[in-house]
Amino acid sequence: MGLVSNGLDRATQKAFTRPIPKSAGAQMRYLVRQLKGTRSVAELLGVSQRTVERYVKDQIRRPRPDLAQRLADAVRTRWQPRVREQARSQAATSTGLIIDTRARFGFTAAPGSTDDARIRHLTLALPPAFAARLFDAQQAGASEQQLREITAEGLGEAYFRDGGRRAHGLEVEFTDVEQLDFDL
Repeated sequence: MGLVSNGLDRATQKAFTRPIPKSAGAQMRYLVRQLKGTRSVAELLGVSQRTVERYVKDQIRRPRPDLAQRLADAVRTRWQPRVREQARSQAATSTGLIIDTRARFGFTAAPGSTDDARIRHLTLALPPAFAARLFDAQQAGASEQQLREITAEGLGEAYFRDGGRRAHGLEVEFTDVEQLDFDL
């Protein structure tokens, strides 16, 4: 996963109404229910089926740090799918996304303008149309580069072209991303 995809996932996780289970046993039990068996959970996490069974029965309580991270990530990606989908659809239809980024922005414009790329820190609202495009592309399995291009188009429209009021035909380049956060 890349920077944009992870940022979109973090934004939808902020919409959760309940925290994910804390203990390793509770997280394992949740995964076993979701994946309908200990074998599939074991394959997902890269451990033996017996290890999963021990966590489910609370015979093992503290996983290794790498397993604890994989376990928490697996639970987080499956946690509250309806709440996550509702947050996505609301952002795609009415509220849009808030983007906070520090990156190098360059652009191509009419001759005579200064188009030198420079680092900018921007915090602004992307319109719902771009939120919908980002979420749809992420669901379709778009590459990180494609997600960055959609983000660049959205930033170009919202910031540089000001919703079509200025800088017509301006193409924005979004590179050297230092920081990128989304919020719903």
